[in-house]
Amino acid sequence: MPLLTVTNLRHNYGDETILDGVSLSIEAGERVGIVGRNGAGKSTLLRCVTGEIRHDSGTIALQRGCRAGYLQQDPRLDPDETLRESAEGAFKQLHDVHKELDKVYEAMGTAEGAALEKLMKKQVALEQQMESLGGYSIGHRIDATLHGLGFTDDQFPVKVRGLSGGQKGRLALARLLLEGPDVLLLDEPTNHLDIDGRMWLEGFLRDEYRGAVLMISHDRYLLDAVVHRIVEVEDGRLIEYPGNYAAFREIRAQRRLTQLRAYEKQQDRFRKEEEYIRRFKAGQRARQAKGRESRLDREKEQRTLDRPMEMDSFRLSLPKAERTGEVVLSGRGLKKAYTNPDGQTRVLFDGLDISVSRGERWAIIGPNGAGKTTLVRCLLGEIPIDAGTTRVGTNVKPGYYRQTQEHMDLDQPVWRFLQNSILKETQGKPWSEQQARDLAGAFLFSGRDQEKELRVLSGGERSRAALAALLASAKNVLVLDEPTNHLDIPAAERLEEALASPEEDGDEVGFDGTLILISHDRALIDATCDHLLIFDGNGRSEVFVGTFTEWHERKVERDRAVAKEAQERERHREEQDRKKRENERKEAERRAEKTAARVPASGVPASGTGAQRQGAPAATGGGGARSGSPRAKSKFSWMSLQQIEEKMGELQSRIDDLDMQLADPSVWTDVARSTALNDERATARTELEGLEEEWLRKS
Repeated sequence: MPLLTVTNLRHNYGDETILDGVSLSIEAGERVGIVGRNGAGKSTLLRCVTGEIRHDSGTIALQRGCRAGYLQQDPRLDPDETLRESAEGAFKQLHDVHKELDKVYEAMGTAEGAALEKLMKKQVALEQQMESLGGYSIGHRIDATLHGLGFTDDQFPVKVRGLSGGQKGRLALARLLLEGPDVLLLDEPTNHLDIDGRMWLEGFLRDEYRGAVLMISHDRYLLDAVVHRIVEVEDGRLIEYPGNYAAFREIRAQRRLTQLRAYEKQQDRFRKEEEYIRRFKAGQRARQAKGRESRLDREKEQRTLDRPMEMDSFRLSLPKAERTGEVVLSGRGLKKAYTNPDGQTRVLFDGLDISVSRGERWAIIGPNGAGKTTLVRCLLGEIPIDAGTTRVGTNVKPGYYRQTQEHMDLDQPVWRFLQNSILKETQGKPWSEQQARDLAGAFLFSGRDQEKELRVLSGGERSRAALAALLASAKNVLVLDEPTNHLDIPAAERLEEALASPEEDGDEVGFDGTLILISHDRALIDATCDHLLIFDGNGRSEVFVGTFTEWHERKVERDRAVAKEAQERERHREEQDRKKRENERKEAERRAEKTAARVPASGVPASGTGAQRQGAPAATGGGGARSGSPRAKSKFSWMSLQQIEEKMGELQSRIDDLDMQLADPSVWTDVARSTALNDERATARTELEGLEEEWLRKS
């Protein structure tokens, strides 16, 4: 039975139909990706499912007893909580169970008979409920999730009101993942994540989360790694494709090619009919021609096929820029630091050397706030460097796409903005209106959209217009800072085609200049760049010649080797500890044997006072309990044999689970996580040994 079912859902904004009787179902454990153009209705679908907006007709059903969790693009958080307190709020139900269990323990101290038996049953039920909600390990889960999404321990005490918009978005995602609902509804979960955060989220959704996922995303690598099915929103309909995003692209291309052939075949037939009608409308066959004209008009009205979208590949011929010198941008011994609000100095980079040659394509990657944009602005001379030297090559004409587009005149229609931008940049022969419209069409602005003023466009549409103007402005060095942040997947793929070098494209079109790209979009980086500058967020950096995938594969191998070495060291340490404990045990046994040899069968030492020899009780050394004295109770004394055995089974299962996690090499690359797992294993082992001793005593 599906966890979530949507049937004949319809929603309109005024006279515009956004969702036209769509249906969708999601099974347990299924991962579904939603794709489509900006404004197609993807977020509207999720908001209807969550009840944020009321749909006009149709039904939405969630399986009884299931919970759905929704990641909003504008999360609601308590501004007075710290970051960690807010994340811990995901476990409110678990905290309530903890409090109830504490009350039970307190009552058990004085209860007897039937009342005690009743409390013990309640305790077992509460412990089982607590285990299902995360048990005592939530602290490690909270820390691991926050670290995975890019937060540091220093940020844990920061109040929510002091977080940036991006940090609040990541915190909302952390809370939702920690809550662990049966169905996750995610609307652009990677919007504020760097590359490491995106890769962590991929691993979590693919390997750890057991529920169903319905996700809107423009991150093609995330869709490839996680989802089992793609749902495309187009013209108010939902079109389903099996497989991940790569499979979707292939199947959709075949489907649209078939649609294009059917469309062209129908258009050819229409043209032949129109030609027949024109030829014989006034002749002997006028009556027949008139009848065919009526049938043609009726068919055009009722059965005309639409031309499939996005069938034209990008083949816009852009103006060629002047040739630069061999070295375009360079820096030697670069250093840049700034002072935090708390007075501490943070170094972004120090002793950095970089040289960008003509025609090279560089990607600058790293965590948010690592200094990527700062470095580019230093190289371009926009802000001063603290130490080192920078140089801009000869005849360099850079075009800089910034994350914000504050320079745009919002009163212009799209085609006029492109025409004026190119005239301003090239200072040469102006583009005609038709050339400007061709450029707008190449960047997915339809004829009607080209007439819209910039102020009424979405953020993604403005970004597309700015990129189109920049690419057509004959710049020989393009610096793009997060160009796909507001772009949907078709626009991002169109940008990749525009940035393709002529050598790769096999044609004269494309961009033959130098590219510097700051991005977290791994698909864009892989498609356009063959040099990487990687920041680690702690002031260090490395240069890699190759694609992102090649660098990541090498990094995984390096991390695996480091983890294996750390695991071997840990095994060696454990073996040494085991040998030490074994030697101590043997030494204790030898001492016990020597002591036993000196004590007669009566239990009285061979030497001593007369009273002792006559059978008076003798005190044991070290203040130990005398023979025959009541046995000291352990903290498990109150438990029955059955409870002890059940608890021992639970602990052994948890230890086995921890051993499996510790066997994963990737765990040892995260010092905090590996330490936490080892500590938890040691605690569980100690508790198990105590239970085993109590079981032996009671047996």
